[in-house]
Amino acid sequence: MSGNPVLGFQFSIDVTGVVPITGYFTEVGGIGTEIDVIQHKTVDILGRSVTQMIPGREKWNPVTLKRGITDSMGFWIWYEMVFNGLVSVARSSVSIVLYDRNYTPMVQWDMDNAWPSKISGPQIRSDNSEVAVEELTLVYEGIRRSFFPGAGLGFLPGPL
Repeated sequence: MSGNPVLGFQFSIDVTGVVPITGYFTEVGGIGTEIDVIQHKTVDILGRSVTQMIPGREKWNPVTLKRGITDSMGFWIWYEMVFNGLVSVARSSVSIVLYDRNYTPMVQWDMDNAWPSKISGPQIRSDNSEVAVEELTLVYEGIRRSFFPGAGLGFLPGPL
């Protein structure tokens, strides 16, 4: 397995908080972080314009979870907690794990103090025969990426 990229279709999501989030997810998007770039413009001793790029604050991309609609109300209850001012209770730890073909954990992203900032229902059309999908957008206050020993991914650089 060493050196081979991980396939992106076998994954799990674990939400540790007051509201159980259950169901099968079809898609996760937006995992990432970036550092703001600050441009510091000065003039050197010869009078030439110089622009220095300085790293600013880190920010985290919102993560979107998609799943087929089920009878589980977990998404909506979690969102309503935030809407009703209970964000301190709603903050949860969220883990996303990618697996290899044998369902061995390969890579994991852990998000701290996550809470839902947006929820969307399905596109409903009378001529549609697809699964009705709902979407939940999460914001969070930090993310860590880890790999599992023996997964062959120790060479991957970066904070994610």
